[in-house]
Amino acid sequence: MLIKKPQNIVVVGGNAAGAAAAAKAKRNSPASNVIMFERSKFISTGTCELPYLFSGEIKDYNDLIFFTAESFKSEKNVDTFIEHSVESIDRRNKKISVKNIVSGHTYSQDYDKLILATGSSAINHPDLLEPSKNLFHLKSIPDYIKIENYLKSTNSKNVLIIGAGYIGLETAESFQKGGFNVTILERDSLPLSNTEIGIQNIIKDILEKKNIRFYGNCDRLKVFKEENKIKKIVVNGIVLEPDLVIVSIGFKPRTQLGQAVMLEIGKSGGFTSDLFLKTNDPNIFTAGDNSLVTNFITMKDDYIPLATIAHNMGHIAGDNASGAFIKFTPVIKNIALKFFDNIYTQVGLNQKEVMEHRFNFKEASSTVPNLVKVMKDSKPTFGKILYEYNSELILGASFFGNQESVGYADLIASLIQNKIKGSTLAKMNYNYSPTCSPFINLLSVLGRKINQD
Repeated sequence: MLIKKPQNIVVVGGNAAGAAAAAKAKRNSPASNVIMFERSKFISTGTCELPYLFSGEIKDYNDLIFFTAESFKSEKNVDTFIEHSVESIDRRNKKISVKNIVSGHTYSQDYDKLILATGSSAINHPDLLEPSKNLFHLKSIPDYIKIENYLKSTNSKNVLIIGAGYIGLETAESFQKGGFNVTILERDSLPLSNTEIGIQNIIKDILEKKNIRFYGNCDRLKVFKEENKIKKIVVNGIVLEPDLVIVSIGFKPRTQLGQAVMLEIGKSGGFTSDLFLKTNDPNIFTAGDNSLVTNFITMKDDYIPLATIAHNMGHIAGDNASGAFIKFTPVIKNIALKFFDNIYTQVGLNQKEVMEHRFNFKEASSTVPNLVKVMKDSKPTFGKILYEYNSELILGASFFGNQESVGYADLIASLIQNKIKGSTLAKMNYNYSPTCSPFINLLSVLGRKINQD
């Protein structure tokens, strides 16, 4: 426990980063007055799990609410105010202006240390900027509730999803399993545009097999509305008549509060900070999806809005706001996507990023059964490793197969973290069991290919 002079520690935002920061600050400094403000009705919620509510794999959105304001106060001893919007910051006098959204009352709150964990917001499609009764995002529990209420009040069967990234694909699968007719529009020619072409084509084939219509190269949309509802969308000569439209084209950092008082913003739009997550104001910290991180491989600022990173940043911001000096270390991106019976993982840099940062790189790829072929559950697993030409250090990797893809990505992340050559994969001792692992591991094959170059 840190023994520090009691202070007012104020946290803005109550989800992964904010809740972690507030709880950690209070645990470190019990005598301090730790206050958390959240604009919505919910704190400490799961958001990555939201698509699975539509398929019934998760039965109730309440299962994704890990704390209420009352239980957070009871268990973490943090004063928590939901439906309270922080409107502005007075850096000189160390005050914030807070508005009670329900009553409309506005008041000021002093702080000694301020942690901004304001998260991210869904990006709007430029042709769908006007609100419509049947137009939604899926970013938060309030978003889910709006969609669910609309479905209950209508006889909707045709769902249009705009965007074929991680969330778009997960949402498409969930609605398909829920018995809806699903169509996806994507700006690029293939789904999951940041991965390998081969994997993109596999995913497109899966969409076709699951009767999910996919249309690529859909940049500009012509939208027809009637009674404040989208009735028809025309794109590339294709006419669609959706009952429900969900836009899933990415997220952007929510930084307006800090920008108004000249907190520094990086190229990707997020707050910049030092190693201790301090902004250019020594009394204001930043954590979560509103923030930039240092990419371990490039050692440059990067925007990686993942819940695990946000949670870790929150802990460290809470530590340091309460008097510690804990460094937030550079990050290795490590993402997994389950798509029907397949799992895709991507760790480190993808090929586009490797080229953008002008690495002199080579690649090794192969497809190997995840079990010996005589086993009935044996399926092929694809893997590709990008590595630096001279050093053989791994820059990134992607895998597509079953559950083993997750373990492969984690192992590659460890090699990147410890700066171990990719050829080392050929020297490792892998387990083998006919029912759970292959006789010749995919990673061993990839390591041999690196070693031969």
